[in-house]
Amino acid sequence: MDGTQRTLLITLTGRDRPGVTSRLFSTLAGFPLIVADVEQVVIRGRLILGVLMSYGSGVDIGQVWSAAEKVASDLDMEIELATGSAKKVAPKRRGGLHVTVLGAPLRPAAISGIAGRIAANGANIDRIERLSHYPVTSIEMDVSGADPDTLRAALAIEAAEQQVDVAVQRAGLHRRAKRLIVMDVDSTLIQGEVIELLAEHAGYKDEIAKITQAAMRGELDFEGSLRERVALLAGVDASAIDDVRERLVLSSGARTLVRTLKRLDYKFAIVSGGFTQVTDALVDDLGIDYSAANTLEIVDGALTGRIVGPVIDRAGKAAALARFAAEAGIPISQTVAIGDGANDLDMLQAAGLGIAYNAKPVVRQAADTAVNVPYLDSILFMLGISRDEIEAADAEDVQPA
Repeated sequence: MDGTQRTLLITLTGRDRPGVTSRLFSTLAGFPLIVADVEQVVIRGRLILGVLMSYGSGVDIGQVWSAAEKVASDLDMEIELATGSAKKVAPKRRGGLHVTVLGAPLRPAAISGIAGRIAANGANIDRIERLSHYPVTSIEMDVSGADPDTLRAALAIEAAEQQVDVAVQRAGLHRRAKRLIVMDVDSTLIQGEVIELLAEHAGYKDEIAKITQAAMRGELDFEGSLRERVALLAGVDASAIDDVRERLVLSSGARTLVRTLKRLDYKFAIVSGGFTQVTDALVDDLGIDYSAANTLEIVDGALTGRIVGPVIDRAGKAAALARFAAEAGIPISQTVAIGDGANDLDMLQAAGLGIAYNAKPVVRQAADTAVNVPYLDSILFMLGISRDEIEAADAEDVQPA
C-alpha cells in the first residue's frame, strides 16, 4: 500500500422506499472500505443518497463498482460513481451558521439571490432542508465560512429585494437548548390594540388610534403618550374591560406557537405596554410563564384615567426581559424577543435573537431579523423547528376515543 488514500463517491437516485440505505451498505460491507461521508435527502418521494468511501491501493475498485451497480439495478435506481485521490480525506465542513428563508410564496429568484449573496461573501452552502410548506414555505441552509454580521447585512438587502424573510443565526448545540421567548402583546400575540378597544367605550377611538400609531413609529415618547391616552378613558365603566377581554382575537398561529414551545420546555413570557387586566387572562388561557404590563386604576367601578405604579415602556420591557431570564436561569444570549413597535426596540436589541413581527420600519431595521407574514407560528421555523415536528407532536397529544 503506497499510503495514498483514494475515494469513491456513490450517488443513488430514484423512488424512495424502505431498505435502500441498508441494502447499499450491506453490499459495501463486503469490501475493506471506510465511510468518509454520507448525505441523504428525500424530495417528494424521490431519494438522493450520496456515500463517500475511502480505500487503499489493495482494493479492487472494479468489484466495488459492479456490486454497487447491481444494487442500483435491483432497486430500479440510477447510480453515479466517481473516483478520486487525496493524501487525506477532508472532514465534512460543518455549517457555522443557519440561514432560514421564509416566503409566501417562495420563488426561485429568491433562492438564487440568497445563494448568490452567500457565495459573494466567500461562504459555502453545506446543506439545505425544507422546514415547512405551509402556511409559508421555509428552508434552512447550513452555511460555513461566513462572518455572521457581514452576511446578515448582505442578506437583509436581498430579502427586501426579493420580499422574503431571512434569519442568520450561529449554529451549535445552544440552538436546541432551553430558551426564553419574550413577546409583545398588542398587534403581536393578539390582533389590534387593547387601548383602542377601550377607547370605543370612551368615544375617543380615532384620537387614541392616532396617538398609538405615532408612538409605535417612535415619533412620540411612549410613557407620555400612554398617560395621555389613558387619561381619555377617565369615567369609563370597569365592565368595559370584560367586553374587551371577550373581543380579543389571537394572532393566527399564536396557540400553535405557544403550545409547541412549551412542549420543547421553552419558557414563554409576555411584556406589554397594555394592561394587566387583559394580559392576566392571556396568561391563564395560554399557560404563559411570566408577564409584565401596566395596571389601570379603578375606583368605585370606573377607570380613573390613571395608571398604578411605574409605566412599562421601552426601557421597562428590556428590564422585564432581563428579570424573566434571571428567574428562569437562562442567559440573555438564549433569549428571543418578538415585537412590532418602537417601544420594543431595547428588548429586541438586548435579546440573543430579536425578531420584528409585522413591524414598523424603524423596528425592522434594528432587529436581527423580521417576519412579515401574518402567521405567528412562522417564528418556529426561524428557530429551526419544522412543520413535520409540530404536526407529529400534535398527533401524539390526540387521545383515542
